[in-house]
Amino acid sequence: MKDLKKYSNKTKAAFILLIVMLLILLGNFNTLLNSKNVNENINAIYKDRLVVAHYIFQYSKQLHFIKAEAEKLDLSDNIKKDEIIHTLDIIHNIDDLYAKTVLTNKEKQYFDAFLNSCKEINRQAANKNWDKIANSSSEALKTLELLSQIQIEEGKLKLAAANAMYSKNNSLGQLQIALLIILGGITFYLLIVKKIKRTIKIPEPPSMN
Repeated sequence: MKDLKKYSNKTKAAFILLIVMLLILLGNFNTLLNSKNVNENINAIYKDRLVVAHYIFQYSKQLHFIKAEAEKLDLSDNIKKDEIIHTLDIIHNIDDLYAKTVLTNKEKQYFDAFLNSCKEINRQAANKNWDKIANSSSEALKTLELLSQIQIEEGKLKLAAANAMYSKNNSLGQLQIALLIILGGITFYLLIVKKIKRTIKIPEPPSMN
């Protein structure tokens, strides 16, 4: 009766271990899933920043053209005005695409400053004030340079954070798998090995009588 009670306690312990193993398994699955999602999301943001870098390049290209046109002395005022306004239209076509990307508050602040510079260029083009247009173009280019630096820094930080989180979750997942193996061995010992030992009958020594 005592042995039966003892075996029953071991069985209960084994079932408790099975429950713990199941919880660890679920936690492991959730950790790996979250790790994968975080890594994908952060990398998506980084890729989005690469798209923004392309927009900044297009902005810069058009602004350099506007500045060069404003500084030309061999063009008539009307031709300058028409070309600058046309180039501003090209710039404005990028604005909506840029605004839809993932931007931090600091980036939004600089982007608003850039838009204001473009509005100033448009106003000065109507007045044919070429010197102010050249100055406003230079200011807008400086703002784009700051935006570009922010893009690079933010992209590196996000990617580093993603890799760190991924490595941490991956290490935790490996630890959980190791615990599963250990607990599985203990459970196997309690349920199988002990039971086999108890069912084996040891023959009694021969009687000397």
